Amino acid sequence: MAHWAYSNVVPWWPYVFILLGGWLPTDAWRYLGVLSASRIDETSEAAALARTVATSLVAAVIAQLVFYPSGALADIPTLVRLASLGAGFAAYQLSRRRILVAIFVAELVIGAWALATGAGTG
Repeated sequence: MAHWAYSNVVPWWPYVFILLGGWLPTDAWRYLGVLSASRIDETSEAAALARTVATSLVAAVIAQLVFYPSGALADIPTLVRLASLGAGFAAYQLSRRRILVAIFVAELVIGAWALATGAGTG
């Protein structure tokens, strides 16, 4: 007996789900932000709070990736992940806050570790 699934009946359903569940809610908030941006004072306490919360969320995600990784990242030793984070942060500061430089340097640290240990070679 065949297993029934909605995606077997309507094969394009996952794409509609991604559109409705992922893209639409995210973009709705983006559009509201664009429409209301001209009315928000950048120096206000509300804007400072929003920046603080956003920065805290990014820091929390980075901390989770470094200290509680999953998937392939979990195979990289904590010391290497910390060295990569530190090198990326130093590169960010030394390059006058260029995020792409920081990402590249952090990836170089992990890449050097992978080459030195033969990690990732199946």
